[in-house]
Amino acid sequence: MLSYLLLFSSALIAATILPLQSEAVLVGLLVQGGHPVMTLLFVATVGNVLGAVINWWLGRSLLLFQEKRWFPASEQQLSRARTWYHRYGRWSLLGSWLPIVGDPLTVVAGVMKEPIVPFVVLVTIAKATRYFALTALTLAWL
Repeated sequence: MLSYLLLFSSALIAATILPLQSEAVLVGLLVQGGHPVMTLLFVATVGNVLGAVINWWLGRSLLLFQEKRWFPASEQQLSRARTWYHRYGRWSLLGSWLPIVGDPLTVVAGVMKEPIVPFVVLVTIAKATRYFALTALTLAWL
């Protein structure tokens, strides 16, 4: 049970802006053995998607400050960005698994008011595919 909690926590934290590598925890548990592979994939994916949802929520929360003088974008700029994002940007969430750019992308999706359902679907596809590929490579190497 502790292994699953460690995997979930590392996956959740790794999906936020904080630097952490959940992949290392997953590979370590796969190499160690004794855990059902599908359960490990499920736990890692759920944790990572939940972390991305936290980023999305933080992005949405940033909009509460858009009336402040220090806010970096005008309403007109936000409107243009939203138009562009909803036309082209939604699919960029399939890259939410990428290092460095993936986590900020999920914050931007919140700022751009991406609806939660398509957000969760696209981010889940991206993050589950990454964990599945890593698991397949690890098990092939063993």
